[in-house]
Amino acid sequence: MTQTLDPAATTSPAQRVDRWLADFEAALTARDVERAAGLFAPTCFWRDLIAFTWNLKTVEGRDGVTDLLANVLDTVDPSGFRATEEPTEAGGVTEAWIEFETGVGRGRGHLRLTDEGAWTLLTTLHELKGHEEPQGSERPKGVQHGATKDRVTWKEARDADLNEMGRTRQPYVVVVGGGQGGIALGARLRQLGVPHVVIDRHARPGDQWRSRYKSLCLHDPVWYDHLPYLPFPPNWPVFAPKDKIGDWLEMYTRVMEINYWSSTTCRSASFDDAAKEWTVVVDRDGEEITLKPKQLVLATGMSGKPNVPKLKGQDVFKGEQHHSSQHPGPDAYVGKKVVVIGSNNSAFDICGALWEVGAESVTMVQRSSTHIVKSDTLMDIGLGDLYSERAVAAGMTTQKADMTFASLPYRILHEFQIPAYEQMKERDAEFYDRLERAGFRLDWGDDGSGLFLKYLRRGSGYYIDVGAADLVANGEVKLAHGQVVELTEDAVVLEDGTVLPADLVVYATGYGSMNGWAADLIGQEVADKVGKVWGLGSDTTKDPGPWEGEQRNMWKPTQQEALWFHGGNLHQSRHYSLYLALQLKARFEGIPTPVYALQEVHHLS
Repeated sequence: MTQTLDPAATTSPAQRVDRWLADFEAALTARDVERAAGLFAPTCFWRDLIAFTWNLKTVEGRDGVTDLLANVLDTVDPSGFRATEEPTEAGGVTEAWIEFETGVGRGRGHLRLTDEGAWTLLTTLHELKGHEEPQGSERPKGVQHGATKDRVTWKEARDADLNEMGRTRQPYVVVVGGGQGGIALGARLRQLGVPHVVIDRHARPGDQWRSRYKSLCLHDPVWYDHLPYLPFPPNWPVFAPKDKIGDWLEMYTRVMEINYWSSTTCRSASFDDAAKEWTVVVDRDGEEITLKPKQLVLATGMSGKPNVPKLKGQDVFKGEQHHSSQHPGPDAYVGKKVVVIGSNNSAFDICGALWEVGAESVTMVQRSSTHIVKSDTLMDIGLGDLYSERAVAAGMTTQKADMTFASLPYRILHEFQIPAYEQMKERDAEFYDRLERAGFRLDWGDDGSGLFLKYLRRGSGYYIDVGAADLVANGEVKLAHGQVVELTEDAVVLEDGTVLPADLVVYATGYGSMNGWAADLIGQEVADKVGKVWGLGSDTTKDPGPWEGEQRNMWKPTQQEALWFHGGNLHQSRHYSLYLALQLKARFEGIPTPVYALQEVHHLS
């Protein structure tokens, strides 16, 4: 059955939305899958974040909707669909924020209607019934009034929580990696009452940032970077320096009462199929502890392990060489000749800092084209409507901004991005002309969709310019092109024979897939069983097909039972940590979580 909306019968956006939601709910209640699918436009996208599928899954077309509902409808038992605010209409598209319930939880979402039916539908699980977070009117009292013998204070309880784990009781979840991702997830788990431990090898939370090169700062603006529950204060800088972020993460870890073990290294992990639990061996400040969690999360950064090229002559080079992730900063290299291999964010940051302190020469080796967008332009055109002071003044909240971004299916996201980047290209035409005259090879992504799609597809190939691009355009940072074939005692040699004298070589050569960490900790067999992490399957550069529709293996069940991957930028760590935490909470409470369309494996790394 195919149904469309009759504009003559629905005279306002609210009427159109109310009618569609009522028809949709009636079809779902009647378990009439064909009727429900007929309420969608022929070209349509339904993105579900665990509410219907216990997965992060986008289906396309009426056939996709039919398949999803045929598999999940009886167990989900959805109801109570309604608009939460006045719908709007523009360009023949009606938009509405909605909410609904399932048998086990409450959901929020977004709907776009055309005269053919639903064009896009976003459904997300927001909370589990009976397991709501203790906040707002349900916040904990914090003290038990009255006289009580042997009272346990808050500090005593916290100390016991931190010190007994792994000894007298076991965590349900172990999170390996205590950077922004692990910390955000730890906060969610704490609020949901899931016993957990977040482990990290550094001495203090935030050291992941403090240990990086001293010029490092966030390239994304503050409105994009809030952590769950506790936003940055209104006087926080737009672009936070790395040490300030480190201090915030340390404070946040304490205030949010995350069970965080610093100075702890994960040595190995193995899964017992019979017992349905992990054995995770850690070294906690010199003490070996064996943890037995039911769930293991790798929050080691979406970029994975550093890619360090193996080159002829690395063993004979007399200078210093290191990956950009190990770069200590520029101070030791005053008066030195430096070659930075790479031309993305880290390469530009490092080149700029080295030039500032007075390195004798700084040469960037560009091996492939790079997308560059000026920070101010990106903030205005790319982020301004959702993440800016202007957006806040217009009533935009972080949660609504996140949901707005999530409501655009990845399949059509480029259609919304291309016009924005064409506008950026026009605004900064003189800037790009200067870069190209200097010989810098620019690109705008395979289809002109710019930075966000490059990030989502491959996590590399771009630079948000905060000033260092001018040094390349002006020739103050030298530019060379081509692949490196060899290091001599004192130089880098390119494939065309160019010789670049060097006292220091920095490999700003990116990172591999996150399943490289799984290979190290668990074994190559498990890493291959899970497959490549990150990317959409867009069949563009460094993102091989087939089309996935969602980020590979991120924040959702994998082919390895009870193994999860969590990471991304601060925005993604904030937004998707909710859905990962709810999946873990449901399993902790014994709530059935039948997964629709488990991640398939098409690429090993």
